[in-house]
Amino acid sequence: MERGIGMKVFMVGGTGLLGSEAAKELIRLGHEVSSIALPPLPTGAQLPPEMKLEFGNYLELSDDDVRRHMASCEGFVFAAGVDERVEGPPPIYDMFRKFNIDPLERLLRLAKESGVKHAVLCGSYFAYFDRVWPELDLAKHHPYIRSRVDQARVALGFAGPGFDVAVLELPYIFGTQPGRKPVWVFLVEQIRGMKGRTVYPRGGTTMVTVRQVGQTVAGALERNRGGTNIPVGWYNLKWTEFLAVVHKYMGMPGRKVVTLPEWVYALAMRGIVKQQKKAGHEGGLDMVPFAKVMCAECFIDKGPIEALGVTPDDLDAAIGASIRLCLDILDGRTETVGMKGE
Repeated sequence: MERGIGMKVFMVGGTGLLGSEAAKELIRLGHEVSSIALPPLPTGAQLPPEMKLEFGNYLELSDDDVRRHMASCEGFVFAAGVDERVEGPPPIYDMFRKFNIDPLERLLRLAKESGVKHAVLCGSYFAYFDRVWPELDLAKHHPYIRSRVDQARVALGFAGPGFDVAVLELPYIFGTQPGRKPVWVFLVEQIRGMKGRTVYPRGGTTMVTVRQVGQTVAGALERNRGGTNIPVGWYNLKWTEFLAVVHKYMGMPGRKVVTLPEWVYALAMRGIVKQQKKAGHEGGLDMVPFAKVMCAECFIDKGPIEALGVTPDDLDAAIGASIRLCLDILDGRTETVGMKGE
C-alpha cells in the first residue's frame, strides 16, 4: 500500500511488549489499530490511547467474534502465544500447538475470509537457523523450534493473491514495558549468583530493540507481498560483548567473563534436563543439543528489515533499561506481570 493511505488493523496481543510497540508505530504512520488482549494490563503500561482495546482470550473467541473484530480490516497482526521458556508435562509440543499454531490457523482462515489483505506473525529466529543450519536438525531436537517451523508453514500456506503473509523471525529483543517482566531476569539472577566472574558459553546472537520490532511489524504490513519468512536482526554481538553491557548496568563494569566450549556447556546442561525429567516436565528446548546454538554466532544481516524501513536505535540504552527493570524486580522494588505459565 502507499504511504499516507491508512488501513484498519486488528491485532491479537496489543498490550504486550511487542504488540503495544507495533501499535504505536502503526498509529504514528496513520493506521487505525484495534486489539484483543488478555488481562491484566501491566501497571504503568503506556498504550497508545488511539488503540481500541478489548480484553479477552483469543482462544475463546467464536468465529463470529473474530469476524466482528476483523470487519473492514485490511491488516492482521498476531503478537501473542508462548515462547521457549515454557515447560510442562510431555509432550510439550502440544502446549505450543495449543497457543501458537491451532488458533493462528483459525484466525488466518477467518482473516482471509473477512477480506483482510495483509497479515504479520511474530515468530522466532530459531526457525531461520533451522533453515540455514540443516545439519543441526533443530526442529527435530527442540519442540519449541519445531512448533515455530510448523507455525510458519501453516501461516505461509494461506498466502496467495490478495493475501500477503509475513512471518517475522524475531531474535533477542531489548527494551521494556512498565509492569511487564523482562525475559532477562534469569540472567541477572545467574550473574549475581556467580562469584567474581561470569561463566557463559562462547558464541553470540543478533539483537534488536523493541522499537525496531514495532517498525518491522509496520513495515511488513505495508510492504510485504506474498508469503515471506523475514529474518530479523540488526546488532550482532558476541556473548562477551553483550555481557560487558549487562555488567555495566549491573554496577560491575569490567567484570571478567570466562567462556565455555560447547562440550563443557553441554555437560552442564545435563543437570537442567535431569531436573526437568525428575519433575515430570519437558522443556521447549533440549538444553544439551542446544549447546550447539548457544556456542554458535547466531548472526543475521540487517538488510531484510532495513528494506522495511527499520532504522538504527540505541541498543546499549535498551539493554540498560531491561537490566535495570530486572534488578528492580529481583530487589522487590516493583511488581510485574509475567508470561503464560509463570
